[in-house]
Amino acid sequence: MSTLSPLSLQSRYRSLEAERRQTWPPEDVSRNIAQRQAIARDHARTSHVEVGDVLPYHAFLDASGAAVSLDDLTASGAAVLVFFRFSDCSACNIALPYYAETLAPSLKTAGISLVAVSAQPFPVLEEIRTRHDLPFPVLNDPGLTLARILGITYVFDDAARDTALSKGERSQALNGTESWELPKPTILVLEPGRIVSFVEISPDWMNRPETETILKALDLTDKGVSDAA
Repeated sequence: MSTLSPLSLQSRYRSLEAERRQTWPPEDVSRNIAQRQAIARDHARTSHVEVGDVLPYHAFLDASGAAVSLDDLTASGAAVLVFFRFSDCSACNIALPYYAETLAPSLKTAGISLVAVSAQPFPVLEEIRTRHDLPFPVLNDPGLTLARILGITYVFDDAARDTALSKGERSQALNGTESWELPKPTILVLEPGRIVSFVEISPDWMNRPETETILKALDLTDKGVSDAA
């Protein structure tokens, strides 16, 4: 019998949204929703990675500073890359444990690599892995290099930047650069030869793909995973 949680990712996000409506000032809730909606609108007008694209050589960094290339990740077959925003992002702290619970076991059985990727520098980036005891590596994309090549980044609007600054946040702590820019959460399936076989970009970071969607893209099934909640 499966021990996986029956809660879908979207049901977890609905709970987070409900909690925010109870605990955040109404103007903060409205500002957050408006920002996500604006990014989603802009996304439709931008070019980004597509199925069939062949990616250039690229190497991430792991927590020790060692290089991990796309070719390393696909040396034994397909790899699933989960791009996320940063280690203290509430939505990311829901998504990554969800994928650890519901996706990682099936991928391990199938011999498919799974990694999470963010532009946030170490050691802060490693905190999300240790916080949730994630069973897969968390890698750094220095300077948003690959995220920019993929066309999956967005820039903070003035309101979001001002809010971040008021909380003492700095862009360098989020992405290692002077730009207020982050990756849109993205699931990328990469085949040997750096060929993209599946991609789903989430300009609204509160609407990310369920595990079932990813398993179907890989021709895998897991009866323990449910979208119902």
